[in-house]
Amino acid sequence: MSTAHKELWFCTGSQHLYGPGPLGQVAENSQKIAASLDGEQGISATVVFKPVLTTADEILKLCREANNADNCIGLVLWMHTFSPAKMWIAGLTALRKPFLHLHTQFNRDLPYSTIDMDFMNLNQAAHGDREFGFITARMRLARKVVVGHWQDPETVHEIGTWTRAALGWAESQTLKVARFGDNMRNVAVTEGDKVEAQRVFGYTVSGYGIGDLTDRMAQFSDTDVQQQVQEYRDTYSLAKEHDRADSLAVAARIELGLRAFLTEGGFGAFTDTFEDLHGMGQLPGIATQRLMADGFGFGGEGDWKTAALVRIMKVMAAGLPGGTSFMEDYTYHFGTTAADARVLGSHMLEICPTIAAGKPTVEVHPLGIGGKADPVRLVFTSPAGAAVVASIVDMGNRFRMIVNEIDVVVPDQPFPKLPVARTVWNAKPSLKIAAAAWIYAGGAHHTGFSQALTMEHMEDFAEIAGIELVRIDSETRLEQLRRELLWSDAAYRIGK
Repeated sequence: MSTAHKELWFCTGSQHLYGPGPLGQVAENSQKIAASLDGEQGISATVVFKPVLTTADEILKLCREANNADNCIGLVLWMHTFSPAKMWIAGLTALRKPFLHLHTQFNRDLPYSTIDMDFMNLNQAAHGDREFGFITARMRLARKVVVGHWQDPETVHEIGTWTRAALGWAESQTLKVARFGDNMRNVAVTEGDKVEAQRVFGYTVSGYGIGDLTDRMAQFSDTDVQQQVQEYRDTYSLAKEHDRADSLAVAARIELGLRAFLTEGGFGAFTDTFEDLHGMGQLPGIATQRLMADGFGFGGEGDWKTAALVRIMKVMAAGLPGGTSFMEDYTYHFGTTAADARVLGSHMLEICPTIAAGKPTVEVHPLGIGGKADPVRLVFTSPAGAAVVASIVDMGNRFRMIVNEIDVVVPDQPFPKLPVARTVWNAKPSLKIAAAAWIYAGGAHHTGFSQALTMEHMEDFAEIAGIELVRIDSETRLEQLRRELLWSDAAYRIGK
C-alpha cells in the first residue's frame, strides 16, 4: 500500500518568444511551486519538477517518457506564460497517463505599484491556461482543472484528492483479481464483460477452482495453524463460548491458504461464492475480513467488479483516517419520518475491520446458508461519520459508477442477536430519494464503502477512467437525475 515511490510530474509550458532571461525565471518559479507542493502532506506522491517545455518535440518526448515511467502516476500541467496549444497536440495524443490542469500563477496578488510590461509578459497564465484549456476541450481529453493560488489550502487539497485518484488508477493498471469459483448462479449484476473491463480499467480477472485453494491450504502444518489461531486470540476479544478449537483451526487454515495463494500469485483482490466451496470446511469469514484489513479487495458471490473497486479504493485511501470495506445494503429502518429512515449495511461475514469502532470480537455461529460448518467471523459496529458507498456496473455499452454520500450513525439500540459486522447510516438526501435514485441508475447491491474517501475522490477516479458517474448527494432530485440518466444514455449511444 506504500505510495512513497510514486511520482507526480510538474510540467510547465512556455515558448521561446520571451528569450532566455524570462524562461530562466519561469523555470525558477516552477521549481519553487513543485518544491512547495512536494512538501505538502496532503499530496501523497513525490512531486517532481520537469524542465520547462517550449517546443512540440520537447512536449512529445516528455509525454512518452511519462508513459514509460512506472513510478509516474500522472502529470500536473501549468502554462506560466502563453504556450501556443498546437505544440501540445502530438504530446497529448500520445499521453497515456492522467493529467491535472493547474490554473494558477506564481504571484498571489497584483503588484500595483511596480507592475509593468515585463511583469505582464512573464505572468500570463490567465490567458495561457485558457489557450491550453481550449486544446484539451477540443481533443475531448479527460482531465481535472484546479483553479487557485498554489499555496492556498483549497488548491492543495484538490490536487491531493486528484493525486489519490491517480494512485488508484495506477493500481488499476496492474491489479490482478482472483476468482475462486464462478458467480452466484442466476445473479445479474455481478456478471459483466471482463475483456472490456481490462480494456477500460486495466485490471485482469482470472478464475481458479476451489481445489487450487484447498491444495495450498493443505500445505500448512498443524503448528502453522495453531500459531494463526493464537494470533486471533491475541488480537481480538474471544469469549469462552466462541473459543471452539476445531472451528478456529479450520478458519485459520483457510486464511493461511488464501493469503499464500494471493500473495504468491501477485493478486490484489479476490472473490468467492458460497455456492462453490467444495472441500472447504466453512465459508471464509475471518480470513476474508483480515485480508481486507491488510489491503486486499473482496467481492462476494463472484462480484469481481466490486472486488477490484474495493482494492482501488483502499489504495486511494491509504494513510487517511477511516476505513474502507466491501459492503451491502442489507435491510432498512424506514421509521415514521424521513429523518428516522436508516440503512443497515452488512454482509454474511465479510466486512473489513478497518471500519470497526472498537476491538472486534471473534465469534462462531451457524450461518443458515452455504451448507457448511459454523464459520468464524469478526463482529463489530462502525463509528459515526461521513462516508460514501460506490458501485460499478456494466450497462452493456459502458461502465457506470454510482456514488452515494452517507452519514454513518451510532445505532439507536444494540444488536444482541445479530452476529455479523455491521454499520448503520443515513443516506443523502434521504433514504427514499437515495434508494430510488440508486435503483433508477441500476446500482448493485454490493458496494465499496469508505469513511476515508469522499465524492470528489470517486469523481476524479471516474474522470480519469473515462466512465460515467452518477452522483447521489444532498442536492439530488429524482426528476433531474432521471433526465440526466436519459441524456447520458443518449450521449453514450451517439459516442459509440
